[in-house]
Amino acid sequence: MKIGVIDYGMGNLFSVEQAIKRLGNEVVISADQNRLLQCDALILPGVGAFQDAMKKLQDTGLVSLFQEVIATKKPLLGICLGMQLLFQESEENGVWQGLGIFKGRIKQFSGKDLSGKSYRVPHMGWNNLQFTKSPTWLDQLPKERYVYFVHSYFATDMDEEDLVAFAEYGDMNVPGIVQKGTVTGMQFHPEKSGECGVYLLQQWLRAVSKGVVVS
Repeated sequence: MKIGVIDYGMGNLFSVEQAIKRLGNEVVISADQNRLLQCDALILPGVGAFQDAMKKLQDTGLVSLFQEVIATKKPLLGICLGMQLLFQESEENGVWQGLGIFKGRIKQFSGKDLSGKSYRVPHMGWNNLQFTKSPTWLDQLPKERYVYFVHSYFATDMDEEDLVAFAEYGDMNVPGIVQKGTVTGMQFHPEKSGECGVYLLQQWLRAVSKGVVVS
């Protein structure tokens, strides 16, 4: 199976590439839409600031790729910043328009809960996923559910039906996995999340191979 990793200049491509290869798949890293659309599924990684990432996607002409992804129902997985880019907008250093596949806004952690108690920003380290439902691409929920997060911004005001799993942080439920049709997002880094991360990637890839990556 051939998995395309979208190269727009702002992703940890090597770690994602190695994780997918270890699970027995061919990886195509490219910014060429035609090459990417020939793949069985796509991954949108991301590290850095939302506005810089959107500018890179616009400058490379890759924004239109996502219209084709939706039109052709090609499986897409957004990771970390890559997941955030799938939402309507972000308030990181201003207000910036996202790809708009998911309803919702990306907001910064305040650093204080409703009682005034401080918590660390960024949200960095291992946290437990709590599933609201089991998508069709997941044979069964993982027994080990700790995954690795590194982020200062998170998705808010989203449609509840798009939420698959969350993690508690501060006094909030932070979206950890989202899905709408054949588009999935993971706020954490599955390629760095040990047993649970490997299992989730493996399950998603298995579903791609069987054509069942739908909510």
